[in-house]
Amino acid sequence: MARVDIEGDARRAVDVVKSGGVVVIPTDVGYAGMGGCEAALTRFFKAKGRGAHKRNAMLGFPELHREVHRLDRRAEDIVRALVDDFDLPISAIAPFRAGHPLLRAFDPAALEASTEDGTVAMLMNVGKLEDAIARLAAAEGQALFGSSANLTGSGTRFRLEDVQPEIRDCAELTINYGLQKFHTSRRSSTMLNLITLEVVRIGACYEVIRDVLLRHFNIELPPDPGLDALPSGHLREAQRQYS
Repeated sequence: MARVDIEGDARRAVDVVKSGGVVVIPTDVGYAGMGGCEAALTRFFKAKGRGAHKRNAMLGFPELHREVHRLDRRAEDIVRALVDDFDLPISAIAPFRAGHPLLRAFDPAALEASTEDGTVAMLMNVGKLEDAIARLAAAEGQALFGSSANLTGSGTRFRLEDVQPEIRDCAELTINYGLQKFHTSRRSSTMLNLITLEVVRIGACYEVIRDVLLRHFNIELPPDPGLDALPSGHLREAQRQYS
């Protein structure tokens, strides 16, 4: 088959997640693992060798972000500028509406493990497949959470072949779309707290994100110290829950 089957792959991925499985998918910012219940997410975390204090990100899309996150007008304009105007990938951190139907129906233990101080991170605009999966899952009442498909501390993986066997073996489904768009960054998504405007993680397209916020909102984010100084892209990693 010459072309990828985004609709069919989204259907397969959502079916696996709804049955309690783990799925590894391609995103523009690297391969990611996701699940929809505590058992799946715990199994994925153990395969990663990741500490229990770390938080998952919710897989989403702009409309879901506006439903789930509680933001003032300026913060929402920031997201619209980054995603709608400049087509940039982002993990947006903000307070969430616990009463949203997707979160109300989600496993309480898994939700607790995926949120921090009343905030949740939402990954969006990271490729057509992630968008299709997140939209289909939301339409069927299933929240999705996950993180990068790699052993902790080993760096983001931009080819499925480079995802470690421990990660691939814990997944009921892996989807291979080859080398991903932002592989030259060698980092996953940039994570930004929309309330404090704190950069939690420097990631893909960070310098463009930084430029947009400075020019359009007069917000100056810290400069990127570079991969040599900050290989993982994390800022003060020991103090971070989302990373």
